[in-house]
Amino acid sequence: MSSQAWLWLTTVIMTLGGLGILLVGKRRTPTEELQTVLHGIVPIIAACSYFAMAVGQGAVTLPILPGAAAASVGDTRIFYFARYIDWFFTTPLLLVSLAISAMHAGPKRSGAITGIVLADVMMIVTALFFGWSEIPEFKWIWFAISCVAFLGVYYVIWVSLMEANKLERDDVQTHYRRSALFLSVVWFIYPFVLLVSPDGLYAIGDTAAIVGILVIDTLAKVVYGFMAVAADGRITERDLASRTTTTSTTRVAA
Repeated sequence: MSSQAWLWLTTVIMTLGGLGILLVGKRRTPTEELQTVLHGIVPIIAACSYFAMAVGQGAVTLPILPGAAAASVGDTRIFYFARYIDWFFTTPLLLVSLAISAMHAGPKRSGAITGIVLADVMMIVTALFFGWSEIPEFKWIWFAISCVAFLGVYYVIWVSLMEANKLERDDVQTHYRRSALFLSVVWFIYPFVLLVSPDGLYAIGDTAAIVGILVIDTLAKVVYGFMAVAADGRITERDLASRTTTTSTTRVAA
C-alpha cells in the first residue's frame, strides 16, 4: 500500500474508533461521562490530523539533512506536521484522563496534573522543532530536550500519580497501573520511530514510518480508549452499588 492509502485507512480507523468509544462509553456519573468524552474525542482529533495528511494539507516538503541514510536517493523529505498538532491536543487529554483514573475518589493533585500536561506539551513542541529543523546541530538538541521532557512525563506517571493512587481502593489501583503500563510501553516506541524516520536519521522510508506511527497511534488512542472506558464502567458500577448499599443501610437504621 502507498503512504496515501495508509493515511486514508487510519483516518477511517480513528473516526470509527472515536465514534465507537462515544457509543459504548456510559455516562452514569459526571466522572464516567468525562472519561467517555475524553477517550472518544481523542481518536476523532487524530482522524482530522490523518485526513489533513491524506489530502496533502498536513505536510510540507523539506530538504534531507546532509549525512542522512537516504540522502543519496533524493534531496527532499515529507514532513507531516499535522501529526504533531494531533499529539499537542490528544496526549494531554490522555494524560488528564489517566490522572483522573489515578485519583478517582481521593483529592486531586492539581500540581501533578499541571506538571504532566506542561511536560507533555514541551515534549511535543520540541519534537515538532526536531522534525522541522534543517540544521543538524539544532535538530538533535531539540530531540534531546524532547526526550528529557518525556522523562518528566514518566516521572509524574510513575511517582506522583502512583503515590496518589495508593490512597484508592484495589480496583482503582489495578486500573491505573494497567493503564499507566500500557501507555508507557506504547509511548516509549514513539521516539525510536521518529529517530529512524525521515524526520530524523531517515533510516526507514516514508511509508514504513507512517505505518509504524499509525500502529502506535491506534494502540494509544483507539485500543486504549476502549480498554479505559470498559474499566471505568466497572469502577462506576462498584461506585453505584456501594452508594445503593449505603443508602439502604441508612434507611433501615432510620
